[in-house]
This record gives sequence, structure tokens and C-alpha cells, in this order.
Amino acid sequence: MKSVLSIAAIASAVSAAMFNGLSYNPKQLTTGECPTVDTVKDDLKVLSQYTNQVRLYSVNDCNQGEPVLRAMEGTSWKVQLGLWVSDVEEVYKKDRDELIRLAGVFDFKKQVSAVIVGNESIYRKEQNSAQMAAKVADVKAALTKIGLGSIPVTVSETWPYYDKTLIDAVDYANVHAFPFWEGTKIEDAQDKMFEHIYNLQSLAGSKKVVVGETGWPDAGGNYGDAVPSRDNEHRYMKEFICRAQLEKIEYIWFSAFDEAWKPVTNASDVETHWGILKGDKTPKFSSPMYDCTGFVPNSKASDDESSELSEDDEDSSSGASGSGSHGSSGNSSSNHSGHEQGGIDDDSDEDSDKSGASDDSDDESESKSSGAWMLKSATVPAAAVVLAAAAFF
Repeated sequence: MKSVLSIAAIASAVSAAMFNGLSYNPKQLTTGECPTVDTVKDDLKVLSQYTNQVRLYSVNDCNQGEPVLRAMEGTSWKVQLGLWVSDVEEVYKKDRDELIRLAGVFDFKKQVSAVIVGNESIYRKEQNSAQMAAKVADVKAALTKIGLGSIPVTVSETWPYYDKTLIDAVDYANVHAFPFWEGTKIEDAQDKMFEHIYNLQSLAGSKKVVVGETGWPDAGGNYGDAVPSRDNEHRYMKEFICRAQLEKIEYIWFSAFDEAWKPVTNASDVETHWGILKGDKTPKFSSPMYDCTGFVPNSKASDDESSELSEDDEDSSSGASGSGSHGSSGNSSSNHSGHEQGGIDDDSDEDSDKSGASDDSDDESESKSSGAWMLKSATVPAAAVVLAAAAFF
């Protein structure tokens, strides 16, 4: 028998112990057709069992900003609104103009937890950090002009490309990291992920570091030592989320649904398998999807952190002050989340971008998302980076 609960009633029952937020592309899961208010409401009824916040990657592509915001009216849902940024300036301008138009129609102060300018645009070599910083300033000025300057504005980028220029520009650092795309064994994925977080926290100083996208696919081809499977997706989910909760790190999980409409053309045919829900919108895992009871963080990174804490204690006792741990991070703007989301929103379609179809590119960037990494511990060879960069939407 079909549920007759209203979306508002269902949203009020969201468990705080589920996901901070989910990346979400409101296109139809099988066909990729553009969303309507009713199709979004149907999606939110399902997703309300797991979160009350989603991340979008473009407000203009497929006109998706309006139906999502309309479907959220009168509910407790929050959304992180994305502006697609490619090497075609008009794509960004259309998204920015649509954002400002929507701000005149909907209650952004109630519904919008953040605005995310770009998704891996630097990783795709379509922008540099100075260009992205200028776009953040542009959006912040536009929002301030209409009385919405309190809404956080950030950039979503893979961890090797989050430099001081970006950090200085954003209200918080929204970083993507996928141990899967580094070819990491599932046993080592937890430490690999938190190593990236700690490195960026060190660079970001007092600014929060939020994980904008991370996840693990449940099917498709192996990528180096990374093996897609239902068990591995579940293990990574539990280990990342439980540790993030302990360390007060906000995140957006990638992603809400498996999306059959995505093309499967890159190095590992995993693009359609990142959701916590199948393409028929049924859950992949029993409820609750994870349980943090008795969870203990992994090995080396946490040992190093404990060592730092001990040293800080010694410093404190001798009169010196120090931060000790790597620091907590979270996006206070997101209820959640802390969000990638978005569809994850990651995403290839250079041709589509050039014709103004920002969504295609954004999907592709989602899936490939942190493939080109090269900070301290990057171990994937250059050839793997090229393969991982084949993104699709």
C-alpha cells in the first residue's frame, strides 16, 4: 500500500544519524530527462529516510534549480546550489544569473545552505585558481547586493588543486577525494581519505574543510587495487562516516541514486554504480545503512594524531599552547552534510559544455572526481590520471 504521508511529514522523520547530505542529480534515473516538481518530490520522499540535504551541480542545466526549490517549499529540506563552470564563460554567467533570479522567487535563507561555484573546473584544466577565486567574489557580491551575504559560498575541487588562492576566497573549503580513483585497497581507503583531509586542514588554517564528495562504487571494473563491490561500498561508507562523525567533519556522500542514464566509457565502468539507492530507488543496504557502535578509527593516521595530541599536552603543561589535533571541519551552513556531491556531481562533455549543456559535464566530473591527484601521497601513475579523468554525464 502506497504511503500517503506528505513530504513535509516524511522530512520531519529524517534520522540525524544518517547522511549529512547526498549529491543529487534530479534528472530521470533511466532516461536522463529533465526533472519536474512532481518527479523531484517523489525523489525527496525516498531520500528523506536518509538525509534532509542534497547538493546540486547546476541551477541552470535542465532548469533543475526551480523544480528542486519548489519541491522543498514548506519542508525542512536544505540544498547546496551549484553553478557550473567550464572553459566557456557563458555557461557560468547563465548559472549565476539563474541563481539570482531564483533568489527573488524562493526563500534562500530557509532552504539554501550553501552556493558552490564550479565543480572540479581546475582539475579539468578549464579554469585556474585565480579565475575561480574571482568567480567566488562575483557571486558573493551579487548575493550581498540582494541581502543574502550570509549564505556561504565555496568552490568544489579535488584535493591537489585546493591551494591558498582558493582557500582565501571561499567561506569554507569543499574538497573531493576518492580513494577508489587512486587505486587504493579498501583496507587502506580510510587512512588515505583522512590523510587528504588532514593535509588540507593544515593548509586551510582556521577555515573549515568539508568533504564535498566521497564514496565507493558497488559494481564495475577494478581500478588498480580498488575493487567495486557491495561489501566494499558498505565498508567504506561505515568507516568514513563513523570517523567523520568522531572528528566532526561534515560531508556530502556521493551519491543518492545509481543513474542508468550516465554513459559508461571511462577506464572503469563504474559510473552508474555510486548510489546508496538502486536505479529503482530501493536501498542497497538494510536499515540502518551503517552502525557506528564500537567503531574505532584506523591505524596510522589516527596514531599520528594521538601522538600530536600528546605533544600538545606536554606543550600545554609547560605553558605553550597548540591545536593538537588536525582540527574538526564542517560546513555550518549545511545541516548535514557536508555534501559531493551533488550528483556527485562530478562530470565530461566538453562539447556539451561549449554548447551550454553544463549538466553533462557536471555528471562526468562527479564520477571521475579526484583522479588526478598529486599531493604528498599520490601514488597513481600519470596514465591512470588520464583514464580517471574520462568523466561523463
